[in-house]
Amino acid sequence: MSVVLSATDLCYSYAGAEVLHGVDAALLPGRVTAIIGPNGAGKSTLIELLAGVREPSRGGVSRAGEVALVVQRPKIPQALPLTVRETVAMGTWGKRRPRREVVSAVEAALDRVGLDHLAERSLHSLSGGQRQRALIAQGIARDAEILLLDEPAAGLDVRSRQRTREILAAEAAAGRAIGWVTHDEEDVDASDDLVHLVDGRRVA
Repeated sequence: MSVVLSATDLCYSYAGAEVLHGVDAALLPGRVTAIIGPNGAGKSTLIELLAGVREPSRGGVSRAGEVALVVQRPKIPQALPLTVRETVAMGTWGKRRPRREVVSAVEAALDRVGLDHLAERSLHSLSGGQRQRALIAQGIARDAEILLLDEPAAGLDVRSRQRTREILAAEAAAGRAIGWVTHDEEDVDASDDLVHLVDGRRVA
């Protein structure tokens, strides 16, 4: 099983202070990697560096596939009348694919997160768990080899958290490499691998 994403000696500075110190990490296809640690440990910074949203001040990230990033509860204006289907379709933006493939990818993503019956509903009408599943579906619809998520189950109830774990396990079983930031012990137990950060350093 070959590594599809690896970080070596990853460092990042913000406002003159180094917040990540020489972190190494690797993601494998078919496996779920939990990124854990206390608040301020650098978890969100690491996931953004892995996704290419930020550039490291030292070290590097090697990717052998495309990355889809699911951010933590983005603020979507109430005045923006997005349906669930339109929200998921945003994950396909920027990819040059025939329209029929895009439609198929969106429908498959909706089905995989169990929101196909709510596709025409307004995103703002969904519960917190349903809305987060729509955002995960957005990442799935991109059809990327690597799926990175920043606390996708934060603030959700027990049932919604379990559903999130099931979705990620299914995506890993389909061959994707999954990396997700979490604080929940059950999420960690359900993952295959672990990156544990404390004060910007990997300790386990």
